[in-house]
Amino acid sequence: MESQYSESPLERTAPYQIESVDRACRLMRILQSEGSLPLFELAEISHLSRPTVFRLMATLQANGMVVKDGSRKYRLAGGFSPGRRYKIGYLAETGETSFYRAVTRGLLESAERAGVDIVLLDSQHSPDIALANADRLVAENVDLVMMFQSYSQVAAVISTRVSNRKLPLIAVEMPHPNAIYFGVDNCHAGLTAGRYLAHWAERHWKGQVDEILLIGSPRTGSLPEARLAGSILGIHEVLPNSVQAKIATVNGDWQFDMSVEAVTRHLKKSKATRILVSAIFDPSALGALQAFKDADRLQDCAIVGQNGSIEARLQMRKAGSRLIGSVAYFPERYGEQLIALALDILTQRVSVPNAVFIKHQLITPSNLKQHYGREMRAVKTA
Repeated sequence: MESQYSESPLERTAPYQIESVDRACRLMRILQSEGSLPLFELAEISHLSRPTVFRLMATLQANGMVVKDGSRKYRLAGGFSPGRRYKIGYLAETGETSFYRAVTRGLLESAERAGVDIVLLDSQHSPDIALANADRLVAENVDLVMMFQSYSQVAAVISTRVSNRKLPLIAVEMPHPNAIYFGVDNCHAGLTAGRYLAHWAERHWKGQVDEILLIGSPRTGSLPEARLAGSILGIHEVLPNSVQAKIATVNGDWQFDMSVEAVTRHLKKSKATRILVSAIFDPSALGALQAFKDADRLQDCAIVGQNGSIEARLQMRKAGSRLIGSVAYFPERYGEQLIALALDILTQRVSVPNAVFIKHQLITPSNLKQHYGREMRAVKTA
């Protein structure tokens, strides 16, 4: 490919020149001109080998000069791009759970590296506070709004107030009207959970299932609840005879305590002894586990959660735990992807789809070390 970025004789013979720095500067000039590029195109345009470009980009990324988005394209970080510094408003649902804290922490760190300002507000699990905070963000004259709030009854109102100011909106995990969705493919995540529950039942109960217990949260709307519909599909796919099993649904409201209470009430009525439990969120999975333990019925259940939270991972490390898995979304990685998406929207360098799905992975006791080995060593040391 012909390129304007070939080295000139002057560049090759300039005194005191450090070759690696020159190459890094050349890559940054390419990104300044082209916007965002994958590794192979950077290598082709710069006339450098892919391993060399990879090492240089990794160094620039570690020093906050470039970022890599979810599609594995590199771009200049916000602070090194031409134009003004962006301000992004982020509305978090709460800071009480490890998942939300991990998302917020990663977002703040990535924003700092990219030279982006963040206005952070916490809705404290309240739809009324979420509405008030949306107004506060708009009043802060932010360039873009990110929402991570799960009350579907206020989602449309928030979207309207944001769109009235002609601000782009990213809805994290919980869909909002006229917003770009960023989060998990809920039905597919549910399929992953359901298939694993069914395979577990094949190994331990000879494929016999008396009941399928779903722990949901109607307030979040239909899309997050698709995790539970996917679970049923996954169980039935692997165990066709499970269509004879009773299906029960309780409302855990995404919370540990409410899930304990809901499952406790259910167990007082249910006499089933082989119950597969699919929870919409790890706190609900852990609440179900506590309810079965309190009822002295742990042997009756197998539970899979969603989110792969540290609390779930700690529980799965216990020998014989009936929390047999959790579909992990790796919230610690959200920040980098969200900032990259926001800059794509604000700079209009590339077209942005209406939905950006993050990768998910089933975490089980057998693969914890593979995904969280460093964390496991830290726990043992402590």
